[in-house]
Amino acid sequence: MATFSVEDHDFDEKVLKNKIPVLVDFWAPWCSPCRMAEPILEELSDEYENRVVIVKVNVDENKNSSSKYSVLSIPTTVLFKEGKEVGRQIGFAGKVAYENLIKKATVG
Repeated sequence: MATFSVEDHDFDEKVLKNKIPVLVDFWAPWCSPCRMAEPILEELSDEYENRVVIVKVNVDENKNSSSKYSVLSIPTTVLFKEGKEVGRQIGFAGKVAYENLIKKATVG
């Protein structure tokens, strides 16, 4: 399973209404740390298939979603479970940080 893009118009449907937890990567193509995170998030998408969905929101093209969730710097990764934010990682901190974030919604 690969990551996929979500836009303002389908954020609620694909993220908030999803039956499994969703990790949202707020990013932009010009952001170097965002590009560093991309292959790790793709790998985690495969590793956590059917337990978490990983999506990407381009902040330049989807200002409503990034504003609604107070994304002030990128990359910002927000974990949603049952439509509510349950965790957040600001900046790129590597695979272990993303795994720890994911575990907030998949353990227990």
